[in-house]
Amino acid sequence: MATLTSQPSKKSLRGSSMETSQGGGTRGSTGQTVKFARRTSSGRYVSLSSEDLDMSGELSGDYMNYTVHIPPTPDNQPMDSSVATKAEEQYVSNSLFTGGFNSVTRAHLMDKVIDSEVRHPQMAGSKGGSCAMAACDGNVMKDERGEDIVPCECRFKICRDCYMDAFKETGLCPGCKEPYKINDYDDDIEIPNYSKGALSLTGPNDGKRDSHNMSLMKRNQNGEFDHNKWLFETTQGTYGYGNAYWPKDGDDYDGDMHHGMLETSDKPWRPLSRVILVPNSIISPYRLLIVTRLILMGFFLTWRVRHPNTEAIWLWLMSVTCEIWFAFSWILDQVPKIHPVNRFADLDLLRDKFEMPSPSNPTGRSDLPGLDLFVSTADPEKEPPLVTANTILSILAVNYPVEKLSCYISDDGGALLTFEAMAEAASFADLWVPFCRKHDIEPRNPDTYFSLKGDPTKNKKRLDFVKDRRKVKREYDEFKVRINGLPDSIRRRSEAFNAREEMKMIKNLRENGGNNLEPIKVLKATWMADGTHWPGTWAPSSRDHAKGDHAGILQVMLKPPSNNPLMGSSNEEFIDFSDVDIRLPMFVYVSREKRPGYDHNKKAGAMNALVRASAVLSNGPFILNLDCDHYIYNCNAIREGMCFMMDHGGEDICYIQFPQRFEGIDPSDRYANHNTVFFDGNMRALDGLQGPVYVGTGCMFRRFALYGFEPPKIDKMLSLDKKSETDALKATDFDPDLDVNLLPKRFGNSTLLAESIPVAEFHGRPIADHPAVKYGRPPGILRAPRPPLDATTVAESVSVISCWYEDKTEWGDRVGWIYGSVTEDVVTGYRMHNRGWRSVYCVTKRDAFRGSAPINLTDRLHQVLRWATGSVEIFFSRNNAFLASRNLMILQRLAYLNVGIYPFTSFFLIVYCFLPALSLFSGFFIVQNLDVTFLVLLLCMSLCLIGLAILEVKWSGVELEQWWRNEQFWLISGTSAHLAAVVQGLLKVIAGIEISFTLTSKSAAEDEDDIYADLYLVKWTSLMIPPIVIGMVNIIAMVVAFSRTVYETVPAWSKFIGGAFFSFWVLAHLYPFAKGLMGRRAKTPTIIYVWSGLIAITLSLLWVAVNPNNGQPVGGSSGFTFP
Repeated sequence: MATLTSQPSKKSLRGSSMETSQGGGTRGSTGQTVKFARRTSSGRYVSLSSEDLDMSGELSGDYMNYTVHIPPTPDNQPMDSSVATKAEEQYVSNSLFTGGFNSVTRAHLMDKVIDSEVRHPQMAGSKGGSCAMAACDGNVMKDERGEDIVPCECRFKICRDCYMDAFKETGLCPGCKEPYKINDYDDDIEIPNYSKGALSLTGPNDGKRDSHNMSLMKRNQNGEFDHNKWLFETTQGTYGYGNAYWPKDGDDYDGDMHHGMLETSDKPWRPLSRVILVPNSIISPYRLLIVTRLILMGFFLTWRVRHPNTEAIWLWLMSVTCEIWFAFSWILDQVPKIHPVNRFADLDLLRDKFEMPSPSNPTGRSDLPGLDLFVSTADPEKEPPLVTANTILSILAVNYPVEKLSCYISDDGGALLTFEAMAEAASFADLWVPFCRKHDIEPRNPDTYFSLKGDPTKNKKRLDFVKDRRKVKREYDEFKVRINGLPDSIRRRSEAFNAREEMKMIKNLRENGGNNLEPIKVLKATWMADGTHWPGTWAPSSRDHAKGDHAGILQVMLKPPSNNPLMGSSNEEFIDFSDVDIRLPMFVYVSREKRPGYDHNKKAGAMNALVRASAVLSNGPFILNLDCDHYIYNCNAIREGMCFMMDHGGEDICYIQFPQRFEGIDPSDRYANHNTVFFDGNMRALDGLQGPVYVGTGCMFRRFALYGFEPPKIDKMLSLDKKSETDALKATDFDPDLDVNLLPKRFGNSTLLAESIPVAEFHGRPIADHPAVKYGRPPGILRAPRPPLDATTVAESVSVISCWYEDKTEWGDRVGWIYGSVTEDVVTGYRMHNRGWRSVYCVTKRDAFRGSAPINLTDRLHQVLRWATGSVEIFFSRNNAFLASRNLMILQRLAYLNVGIYPFTSFFLIVYCFLPALSLFSGFFIVQNLDVTFLVLLLCMSLCLIGLAILEVKWSGVELEQWWRNEQFWLISGTSAHLAAVVQGLLKVIAGIEISFTLTSKSAAEDEDDIYADLYLVKWTSLMIPPIVIGMVNIIAMVVAFSRTVYETVPAWSKFIGGAFFSFWVLAHLYPFAKGLMGRRAKTPTIIYVWSGLIAITLSLLWVAVNPNNGQPVGGSSGFTFP
C-alpha cells in the first residue's frame, strides 16, 4: 500500500533524487496520474521536489503543508502499523480529490472545510494537537474518539510525517529514545474462528487454478502478485477480502457444524418475511366482478356496433370508437389487479439471526450486508440546501449498523453552496445522531421532528430528555441560520478574496512599471473556506467552472467508522452520551465531471456515477436511492427491506420498492398528489405478480442486478463442480456470454470496479442457515471490519466519475440506470424484470419515507407531462413491452404495456368529452333511441364499476374520496398533459422536433403565512387550453340546449337529459381544475362566484320556463316522459 506524507518531512528534504523524482505523483489502477499537492491561496497546486526546495533556501508560505504520494519501492516499504494506517485514512478524509478527462487527479489537503468549528473526529477538517518536534507545525493524528494518537508509551506527541521519519531512520521515539512497538496499536479485531485446525493453502504456483474462482483478474493494478486475491481464490472465496474461514464437510468441529452450516440457535427455523393474501371474502367477488364487467362490456359494445344511429352516423362512429378504446384501456389497467398481496417482515427475527451474541460472536457483531444510500441533487436554488441537509441527517441517524452504512450525495450542479451545506450537516450530525439513538427519536429529520404538534415527552423514559431536547433544538436553530446564511457568506468571502487578488495584480503592475490605465481583468472566482478556489461551479460561470463544465470532485466528509461501538463521554455542559454509540456512517460528497460535448444523461448519469464510485469505496451489496426532498421517516424501514432480501428465496429479488408518501398536501388533496390509488392499489396488485415498477425514489436495489446480470439459476449453479453451495462464483457463471477479457467493454477499465462485482454478489446472498437455502453465504463472513481508505482507492473513485469513463461501455444501455428516457426509473425496472428478476413492494406500518410534491395546478400538470412524455418514449423504443422476453410474466407484460399506452387515451378522452356538447348542440344522441337493452347494459356496467371501486377500497385501504380525486385528475391530466406528451412524442419520432412546454407567466402568492398559499397560485401554461375549452363548450351547450328545450312546442326532454347527464359528468371531473384556475380573492376562491353566477342563471331560466310573465304555464309543456 502506498503511503501518504503531509508536509515535507526532514528526510524528504535531504533525500535522494530517486525518491523525490517519484514524489510528484503515482499511477492509479487505471493508469491515471495522482498528484497530492497543497493548493496556494491563488488556487495553484504546488508539488515540488527536494531539489526545488533546496534551491529556494527556505519554505515559503505557498509551499507549506504540501502532500506527496510515494509509491512503494524496495527502499521505501510501507509500515504495517495501525498508526500509519489511521494517519493515512485521516489525511485522505481531509483531502478534496479532483480530476477528470486528460487531467491529473489531485488531492488537496483541506485545512478548513467550513467556517464553523468541526467537532466530530470522523469529519473532514478535524485536527489534533501540535507536533512536539522542533520546527514542525504539523498536527498530531487523531483516533475515532478525537483523542491524539501517541505511538509511544512516553506520550510524546508526534505528527504522522515525523513519526515515519523517526521510524525509518532509527526506529526510536524522539521523546524517550526507546524503540517503537508498532503492533501495540492494532485494532482488536475479533474474527469468528470456525475451525480449530490450521488452514491448508496451496502456494501461488502450486496446483491448477480453479476455473470457478471469484476473482476476475490475477494481479493487482500495478501488475504485482496479489496475495489477497490468491488467498481468496485458493479457498474458494471463503477466506480473504474480509471473509472468515468457512470449513467444508469433513473438517473437525465440536458438533455445531453440519454440511458447512453453523447451527446458531436451537430455535426452529422461521422465514424473515411472509406473504399475506387478501381474504377470499373480498378478492373472490372482486375477481367475479372483473369477469362480469368484461362480459357485459362485450355485450354492450356488440349492441352498440349493431345499432348505429342513422340520423347522426358521425356521432355514433366517434362514440363507438372511443368506447372500444376505453374498454381496451380498462382491460390493461384492471386485469393485472386480480392477485393483490400484502407482506409482513419480522424485525425481531432479523435481529436474532444477524446481530445476537453467540459463542462464535460473543460481542454480537452484525452479520448484515452493507448498504450504500444515494441522494441526488442538481440545483441548490430549486432544491434548498436545508431540505437536502435534513434528508442527509435522517440517513445518518437510521437504525442500521453504522459500520455497514455509507451515504453518498451527488451534486450534479457542482455548487459550493451544496458542498458547505453538506459539511455543516455532517458537523451537526455529531450532536443529532447520538441524540436520536439515546432517546429513540422518530422521525429523524430534525426539521420535521421539531415541527411536530403534540407532547414530545410521550413514551420517553429518560429523565434528561427535556433538557437534551432543549439543547439540541437550540443548536438546530443555529444550524438553520448557518445553512440559510451560506449563500451570503460565500458571496462575501468570494468578493473579499477577489478584491485581494485584484489589489495584488495592481501592485504587481505598478512594480513592473505597467500601464495603469489598462483595465484590470480579474477572474471572479468562488472561494472555499480555506482560502482556495472552488474546483466546481463558480457564481459567475467561467471556463472549467460552469454547471456543464467542471472537474470531478470527491470529498469524504465523514471517514469510515471503526468496527467496534464507540461510547461518548459525559459532558455536564452539554449532553451525556456516555452510554450511546457516537459513531457516524461514512459520508461522501460526489460531483461528477462535466464537460461540453458530452451527454451527461441527467439523473440517470449521476446515479451511475455514484454506483461506480461507491463500488470502489464501500461496495455495499445493496443500494437505496432517495431524492433530496425524500427523507427517512421510519428509522427501521431499511431493516424491513432487508428482511425480504435476506430471506429464503430472496436471491432473485432485484429491488424493494417502498411507497411514496408526501407532506404539505392540502387536506382535500385537490389534484390527487398523494396518488394513493396507484401506490396502495396498483403497486400492491403488481406485488402479487412479478413485482412493482420502479418509481424513482425510495427503492433498495441489489447492486448485482444493476450490473446487468440475470438472476442466479440455482439448479444450474448447484450443478457446477463445487464443493459447497456457499462458494463464491465468478462473473461468467452468471453470464456465459461475458468474456472476462472484454470486461472493460461492459463496465469500463477500472480493475477495482471489476473486482468488486462478484464480491458484492457473494455478500448480497441470503444467509445459509437452513438446508432449504440452496444458494447463500455462510454465517459470519460479514463481521470482519472494512479496510481503511487509502489515497489510491479514493483517486480511483475520482477516475470512475469522469465524463469519459462511460465511452464505449454498456453503462446506461445494459448496466446501471438506463438512458434514453425522462422516466429512466420505469425503464430500469423493466429491464430487470425482463431479465427474470422479481421485485417486492414493502409497505411499512409507519411510513418508510416522506417527501414533498407540487400542490400548484401548473406544477402538477408539468410533473404529469414529464411522466407521460417518458411513457410515450418507452412506447416508441425497444423497451416496449410488446418486445419483452419470455422472462416477463403475461400479466406483468400487460401492466408494462399500460405504462406505455395510457397517454394515447387522451385522444379518445378529449373526443368523448366533446360528445355531450355536440349532442346537445345538434339535438342528436349517441344512440338513435334510448332502448331498454342499452339502458340495462349501461346500468349493469355502472353497478359493476361501483362494486369494483368499493372492493378495491376494501383490499387496498384507499378511501372513497381519494378514489374520486384520482378519477377527477385522470380526466384533467388526460385532456391536458397526456395530450401534450403524445404530440411531443409523435413530433420527435416522425419529424425529429422536440417541443418543451414551459411556463409563460407567473404570479406571486398573496399570503405568505398560509402553508397552502401555493395551491391558489395561477401560473398560465398552454396545457390549460384543452380543459378550458372542454369545460366552456359543455357549459354553453347545456345552456343552449336547455333554453331551446324549454321554448319548444313539444320539448324533447329525454334527449336533453341524456346529453346533459354526460356534460355534467365531464364538468364534475373538471371541478378541481376550475378551482385551481380561478384562484381566490380575499380568502374566498373565485370559483364560488363563478358557480354562483351559473346557478343563478340556470334557476332564472327555469323560473321563466315554469312561470312566464303572463302567470300561465307554457302550453304543451306540462311534462316529459322518460322511457
